[in-house]
Amino acid sequence: MTSARRQYLYVGLLSAGALLVHGYHAGAEDAEIYLPGVKKLLNPHLYPFGAEFFLDHARLTLFDELIAASVRVSHLSFDLSIFIWYVISTFLTLYACWELSAECFEEAEARWAAVGTVAALLTIPVAGTALYIADQYLTARSIVTFAVLFAVSNTLKGRAARAAVWTIIAACIHPLMAVFGLSYALILWRMNHSDPPLKGTVVYQFLPAFLLNNLLPAPSAAYQQAVATRGYFFLLRWQWYELIGALAPFLLLSIFIRLSEKHSARTLRLMSRGLIVYGVFYLVMALLLTIPPLQAAARLQPMRSLHLLYIIMFVLGGGLIGRYILRRHAWRWIAFFLPLCAGMFFAQRQIFPASPHVEWPNVTPTNDWLRAFEWIRQNTPTDALFAVDPEYMNKDDQHGFRLIAERSRLADAVKDSGAVTMFPELPAADHWLEQLTAERGWGHFEAKDFRRLQKAYGVTWIVSERSLNPNFECPYVNQTVRVCRIN
Repeated sequence: MTSARRQYLYVGLLSAGALLVHGYHAGAEDAEIYLPGVKKLLNPHLYPFGAEFFLDHARLTLFDELIAASVRVSHLSFDLSIFIWYVISTFLTLYACWELSAECFEEAEARWAAVGTVAALLTIPVAGTALYIADQYLTARSIVTFAVLFAVSNTLKGRAARAAVWTIIAACIHPLMAVFGLSYALILWRMNHSDPPLKGTVVYQFLPAFLLNNLLPAPSAAYQQAVATRGYFFLLRWQWYELIGALAPFLLLSIFIRLSEKHSARTLRLMSRGLIVYGVFYLVMALLLTIPPLQAAARLQPMRSLHLLYIIMFVLGGGLIGRYILRRHAWRWIAFFLPLCAGMFFAQRQIFPASPHVEWPNVTPTNDWLRAFEWIRQNTPTDALFAVDPEYMNKDDQHGFRLIAERSRLADAVKDSGAVTMFPELPAADHWLEQLTAERGWGHFEAKDFRRLQKAYGVTWIVSERSLNPNFECPYVNQTVRVCRIN
């Protein structure tokens, strides 16, 4: 077996292991924002109400068009298509980590320890950013991550054209995350050619970022309420342990630099120094842009730069662990990776306790909420408008109604608030607050309250827990949820 084939095989095995450790939940969390746009491209009749809560995002990216085109061309089911995309994205992310490790380490054990560390920690939280290294579902971040990593690795190799192509791909899929990758690549390029002092590299870039706030629209009262639900936008609202997660990498990277100097590891030193410059740049930007009342600027979320920093830091740290500790001792590899993977597996089971660890495509769900959503997709009109408990995502393992049921609903209090914070100039925030206010007191709603929603918005169906009895005809009921029609 050739060396290249062996690399593909090993990365493939690590990808399969990562799937089993971290799980897969197709319709969870941010998938409710990214994937309904794909379904609407496939069927324009879907979501006649409230589509602005996900289409505003879709207009900034080609992610929806890419996934929808793949579904059409492959003739596979939607669920199977996005699962395949998820597996491919995981594989390419880990392979990009392999390429980065190959630039820093000559020993095979160091390279594989680097990739294995990232694979074991794919769903570790990235400080206080509300991000994982990789989500347990497909989003635009799944694709932009490996695109950015390939851009960085090609920058290190001096392949400017390839780096530019990967950067363009990243920008087309997720413009914000692409900016982080581009800035780190430019820092590496500049340091590799002129080796400027840290201070000079950082300071000259801040003035445009600081002045950017003056170009942003003044946020409305509704927008300010939506932003208030996103504490992670503001660095000063992070918990102490989240701040440690943001600052500790600088200490680790300093250690990496010391080790690289002792062993003449130029690329390792370059990447570590570049990450410090990159991290300081965005840390200071976060202090400038996310302190109230700069709420419109906070949506830029400069601390999400930690996403790329964490991945590369784990590549470098894992490689050093492989070089100096694990080496070629099998028992050390087991002692290191087994507790790491077990801990990550346990954490994922706590996040999704009512769902299978891997929600395989085209398999009937066991979660009562998801079973109700499936029934809705198969038995209600495409133009039906639903009123759902605005806190439902906190009760159904964070799964999205729009994506799974393929029906419109009134705004919720969990995911839609985050969607509207990205667009202070659009009316989505006002619609969100208006609808959420109309749903206030859901737990005590009676028939008259639901008829009020029917009169105000045209609501025709209700999804509620069984403890709430709206006194309407309910053609679907399970142990947890009922689906009722407003006559």
